[in-house]
Amino acid sequence: MSASSTLLPAVVRPTVEERAWLSSDHCAGSVLELLGALGWAIVDTPEANVHCTSPDGRVYVGWLPEDTAAWKRGIVWQIRVIPADAEPWVQEFGHYTPSEAVAGFIAALVAHPSR
Repeated sequence: MSASSTLLPAVVRPTVEERAWLSSDHCAGSVLELLGALGWAIVDTPEANVHCTSPDGRVYVGWLPEDTAAWKRGIVWQIRVIPADAEPWVQEFGHYTPSEAVAGFIAALVAHPSR
């Protein structure tokens, strides 16, 4: 079977400027803005690391740009979750993960707190 080229989806090739968000800026701004708006406790350390805890204490987000152990493991973001009815789990993101992607992950995670 042969499909007509008019039935195939158009190929979209974004310009470099449109893909700027795909590159990490090594900045925690979008995540910290989200968590601050959600009322999370946010504590920064003199070493420039930031630790955030959800109001119910069940989710921790760490921005660890100056944590030697984290850098040795290739991570800069750590998210720890303690569910009410399941085993705790951890998600980590590397140096080059855009903060917008981490913010999206966290937004999806906290979108349905009753789950």
